[in-house]
Parts: sequence; C-alpha cells; structure tokens
Amino acid sequence: MGEIATSDREVILYYNPDSKIGKKVLAYAKAEGCALREVDVLKTPFTGTQLKELANRLQLTIDGLVNTQHPEFENHFGNPNFSDDDWIKLMRKNPQFIKEPIVIKGDKTILVETPSDITKL
Repeated sequence: MGEIATSDREVILYYNPDSKIGKKVLAYAKAEGCALREVDVLKTPFTGTQLKELANRLQLTIDGLVNTQHPEFENHFGNPNFSDDDWIKLMRKNPQFIKEPIVIKGDKTILVETPSDITKL
C-alpha cells in the first residue's frame, strides 16, 4: 500500500492554483460534480516517498515529474544532471516545478493535459 490514500469514490487533484491548466481542471472537476479532494502543491508539501509513488503511478522517472519547460526552471537550474534524491529535493523546495495537474482515482493516475482528461478516470 502506498503513502497516498486513494479511493474509487473520490478524485484527488494535485494542482498549482497559479497555473492556467490547474485552474481549468479544478473548475471542470467541480462542474462535473466529482467527489473531489483538492491538493494545492504550493501549500501542501510532498514527501520524497509521495513523489516516488506519483512517479511510479504515472510510469515516469523521478526527473520526469519535473516541468523543465516552466519559464523559471532554466533560469534557476539550467540543464542539470541530478540524482533522483537531488530531483526530489528540488521538487520539495520548488513545488512550482512539479508537472501538474495530476489526478488520482483509486488505482488510476493521470497527468492531465486538457481538463476533459479527468473523464478518463
């Protein structure tokens, strides 16, 4: 069992309220009437174990969870060659660089590209 508690009856939405797609997915989920647990990634810090679990659920490497296309990423870090532990530290200290929104329902997890992606759950 993972550290992230999930349910088939509830959608967990990890999002950044400062991102356009995050706001749109949140609005879409609310409009759909989903039983929703909102997790603001800027206010609710992830543990290293949770980040590893998210990466595994999404079938990504740890560095695959990092949004290197974020406008500020290159200014801060350039083109880094970090270990998994370094990537985890980066995301814990700079949650704005975590790829999001991420939606979980039961054992299904998706990285949302368009708001209607949540209907895939």
